Amino acid sequence: MTQTQGDLAALSRFVFRAPDWSASLFFALLIAAIAGVGAFDYRFILDDVYQGMVYIGVPTVVAAFTTPWVDARLDGRLTYNRSALLALICEAIIVVFLACAAAVAAVTTLGQDLVFDVLIVALASIFAFRLFVIMAVSRQSLLVATIPASIQTVAAAALVFVYSGTVRYLEVDGPLIEVFFGRTALSPAGLVAIEPVDFALLGALCVLYALAVHLFLVTIDRPWRQSLGVSVLDFIGGFIGHIAEGTRELESFFEQLGEDAIVPVTVLGIRREDGTEKARFVLPMVHPGPMGEIGGGNLPERIARGAEGLAFPPHATAGHDFNLVTEREVETLLEAAEAAHGRIEYSNEATRGFREQEGESKLLGQAVGDDALVVGTHAPAFADDVDFSVGLSTASEARVSGIDDVLLVDAHNSHGGLENGGSDLGHVVPGSQRSFDMMTAAGRLGETLAAADRRPLRVGVAWSPTEWEPAEGIGPLGVRVAIFEAGATEDEPPHRTAYVLIDGNNMVPGLRETLLDAIDADEAEVMTTDTHIVNTIEADNRVGDAIDESALVALVEELVEKATDDLEPVEAGMAAEQAEVTVFGNDRTETLASTANAMLQMGGALLLLVVGAAMAVSLLLFLAA
Repeated sequence: MTQTQGDLAALSRFVFRAPDWSASLFFALLIAAIAGVGAFDYRFILDDVYQGMVYIGVPTVVAAFTTPWVDARLDGRLTYNRSALLALICEAIIVVFLACAAAVAAVTTLGQDLVFDVLIVALASIFAFRLFVIMAVSRQSLLVATIPASIQTVAAAALVFVYSGTVRYLEVDGPLIEVFFGRTALSPAGLVAIEPVDFALLGALCVLYALAVHLFLVTIDRPWRQSLGVSVLDFIGGFIGHIAEGTRELESFFEQLGEDAIVPVTVLGIRREDGTEKARFVLPMVHPGPMGEIGGGNLPERIARGAEGLAFPPHATAGHDFNLVTEREVETLLEAAEAAHGRIEYSNEATRGFREQEGESKLLGQAVGDDALVVGTHAPAFADDVDFSVGLSTASEARVSGIDDVLLVDAHNSHGGLENGGSDLGHVVPGSQRSFDMMTAAGRLGETLAAADRRPLRVGVAWSPTEWEPAEGIGPLGVRVAIFEAGATEDEPPHRTAYVLIDGNNMVPGLRETLLDAIDADEAEVMTTDTHIVNTIEADNRVGDAIDESALVALVEELVEKATDDLEPVEAGMAAEQAEVTVFGNDRTETLASTANAMLQMGGALLLLVVGAAMAVSLLLFLAA
């Protein structure tokens, strides 16, 4: 993840799960009651509470329940939870407007007229806010979206119309009109100052603000359509839907960006002497993103559920351009993994683990039969994703000397963080020094593994789901350990190589070295799955940011001991299949992130300009009236 992509993903911290509609309405009525106590001055406090609920709470309740019903009949997608939350926010906006106006009126000579003028502006403002949200969520046109967007404003205006006695200005007489539209006896005294011109002003302001919303959306949407060919409203609506209610709307947006790609899926199978599966390493050459469970964000857990033995789904050499666009694509990868698993030719021999280093690039490799498991890292230097093409080239270099299939893992275990990494977070891209270092080291490692003695293989595994949560940087797969023991020779005792896999997204610098010091094995490496289920709320949520380091070290020590006790003779083998999936595509992730960040930076200034212009015109309308 680059700094630009991190800035975009970090926006998720400002959004939260939409509460149940009943909770939103409870707080709406509570706020209305409190506002009523502050706004009205009756003899009994319960009268104040009642008036607040009527004038402030009723329009909120009406909007919360009516808006989804109307929106659905216009082919919209606004849920009751979102509608209630939207109505609550709009109610809070009105209360803030009125509180500020009342405070100014109390210390100036502007009096009650200012409060009523501000009320008109507040009702028009919530109409504009609702219009923007409904257009984003339901993807309605401006004219269609005005219908559900106007409900809360119309409901509040209708109450003011009835209880202010405005009907008397219309010279309409009759008992029914008086009963239903002339209820001044039940209203606060100040409402009698409302006149028909006030409702005309409200209508004019709503039209003005609707045009302002349209201008704002057209302006910020143009860069998206020119660079990506999609609408910003598709992105905003999908993003809100995913974070607020866990919907799949964001995947529809990503599908519009996607490109077809053919990716290798490599499987290392390990079975006991009785034929039952003991463990399985599965490595689809995609990136487990973009976030949460969208696309391949929860790919590691899906892989783990499909294995008979203990599954190890480490991070492949692929960046965000190889994010899956939808979760459906995961099924294609799982099918390819099963096909590869069915073609494995097993061997009961393996080499010991060997290390090669070139520059900052370090590779740990171990041959199983004629295949090889290779893990790459750049720790303790900062590093993030290895480019897809660099991974293919590195694996090819390892195969030159006679190795068949190579399962090349990006250990993904030392990240400086988005705040400290700056613009260079350690990506290994084509043409970089690290890319050539990896290929050089892989070539030497392949020669070593091809010539090394094969010894009887024993494998032991252990795992713990842990008590840590995704918010603490640990996913549902917890911590997993596999120990490969190559048997003794005349010159060497048995050689043990430990592979520790943590279900997280990278690690704080130095933690990998601390864990290696605690592992009782001849060779070892610590890997993360790069699961993006831990990045729903925080874009930068590395292993070690939130959890206690000593507790993780103790857990790894315990699991290594259990895996050592679990050692038994096994057969192992490797095979690979190709899968055709739809991914983000070359440079699309960076283009999306750059466009979104530019929109945020320029959109804020544009929003202030539009709001300022709308308020200035509003002031002219009030003066003209």
